[in-house]
Amino acid sequence: MSDAPVPAGAKRWPNVPACYGWLSLDRRGGWRLQGEQLTHAGLVAFLNAHYEADELGAWLVNNGPQKVFARLDYTPWVLRLEADGRISTHTGIDAGPVDALYLDEEGSALLHTAHGIGLLDDRDLPRLLAECRLADDSPADDDTLMALMTGPEAERPRVRWRELPLQPIRRNDVAARFGFVADPAPAAEP
Repeated sequence: MSDAPVPAGAKRWPNVPACYGWLSLDRRGGWRLQGEQLTHAGLVAFLNAHYEADELGAWLVNNGPQKVFARLDYTPWVLRLEADGRISTHTGIDAGPVDALYLDEEGSALLHTAHGIGLLDDRDLPRLLAECRLADDSPADDDTLMALMTGPEAERPRVRWRELPLQPIRRNDVAARFGFVADPAPAAEP
């Protein structure tokens, strides 16, 4: 170990406690700080650029030495259906191909991509549902979609979107099934 002084810029950051309960991601991909929508473009860009999951599936923003955990109103990603048919995330990156599509009992669409599970922004839902087809290639109407969401398993119609089957899912099962923590909290002290 050297006795040379440590340059000021190289000093170790102090231990900073993680932050819980301040930051959240809403169902349209908007960041909220204590419930208030964040609109400052620079701050939103920072949050988007530093958004990631920890090893336990809790989503957070790395803010220098501090981890700011995000409460999720539904899923870790909010997805958008672009005009050219691509899917993008709320952080502005391409989500890649969709490998599974789900419809929950509330009528929300969830898409699984290489980034994980994401809720489709409700403003894009009508366009996605308009692309849903039955086995005979006729459009899936509201009654058919309702039967898929709530009907008995044996009576559920077969509906597809871009050749993927539209599968029912219960909202309460989503976090456990896809391995994320919707409302992170500090670990309990032993």
